[in-house]
Amino acid sequence: MNNRPAEGPEGFVYQCRLSLSSVTVNLVADLIRGRLKKIRSRWRKLGPGRIAVIVLAVLRHDQRLLDMAGGNDVFASTVRRWVLEVIELLAARAPRLDRALKKITRKGGVVVLLDGTLVRTRRRTGDENRPNYSGKHKVHGLLFLALTDERGNLAWISAAKPGRSSEITAARHNKITAHLREAGLGALTDLGFVGLDDAPDDPVIVLITPRTAPLVKARG
Repeated sequence: MNNRPAEGPEGFVYQCRLSLSSVTVNLVADLIRGRLKKIRSRWRKLGPGRIAVIVLAVLRHDQRLLDMAGGNDVFASTVRRWVLEVIELLAARAPRLDRALKKITRKGGVVVLLDGTLVRTRRRTGDENRPNYSGKHKVHGLLFLALTDERGNLAWISAAKPGRSSEITAARHNKITAHLREAGLGALTDLGFVGLDDAPDDPVIVLITPRTAPLVKARG
């Protein structure tokens, strides 16, 4: 009896372009090499460079783990392990909020831009579904807060919060105003952060319209 699929061969492998610079790929590959050296791992199915490209394809374009595994002759569980490993390595490089603000101060900065963004995610199953649903945006996702300098260069980004969280609650959880006051900086932000600053006599939060880009350009 012939049990092979009627469609023909098991599958095809095709090429696609990953819109990332070689600097990014080399950065991730170097992190993987450092990790392998630290844990004294002598062998892996693929080299750090190939692993970096696979992981970045998953993170950048949400490529299916099974597809990436089949195209590189590894298991989907292996790709998942690589992705989680790289996420951990990248997270370890993230600057602490207080250090990021002090770095801006040393460069002569006096103000930062504060904003929140919702990164869309797939709908989850069971009890984990509801916390990630944003009533404001009507989609599932994770909430992040970001601080940039006056030119819009990213200085710090928060850990992910469930999509149903509000921006002001996330800001209070991260003690944004206390860190700004300690660093001697002020923050320009939109109306989503009304009521965040709890010291009206010594304010560090300046509310502006939701469109911050024209203001930043005008300040430059």
